[in-house]
Amino acid sequence: MAPISFLETAPIFRSYDEAKARDFYIDWLGFEVSFEHRFAPELPLYMGVQRAGFVLHLSEHHGDATPGSTAFVRMTGIEDFHDEILARPNRNNRPGLDRMPWGLQVEVTDPFGNRIRFCE
Repeated sequence: MAPISFLETAPIFRSYDEAKARDFYIDWLGFEVSFEHRFAPELPLYMGVQRAGFVLHLSEHHGDATPGSTAFVRMTGIEDFHDEILARPNRNNRPGLDRMPWGLQVEVTDPFGNRIRFCE
């Protein structure tokens, strides 16, 4: 019998607009698309994005996720990440690098109200 092992975590965030999702996650945060799925060309998109070990699924499907969710992501290199995203302006996000009791934190909010708290 194999020991229990969890191999990957992939939070699912609700999204409503493919162009806005790509602009935020790929163009601004620097993620790459790992897969895309639609049951038919006119149906909602289910897309996986990833960057440096962080995997996230974005779903346009009703009921897949609740808008306004939050993911807490432990990371290294947060100061470089912060500098990188500030160098690519985003009209709705200009996150600070905040010192919290648990470490340095950068919080961003996507166009659908979902938050990611990056923390080192």
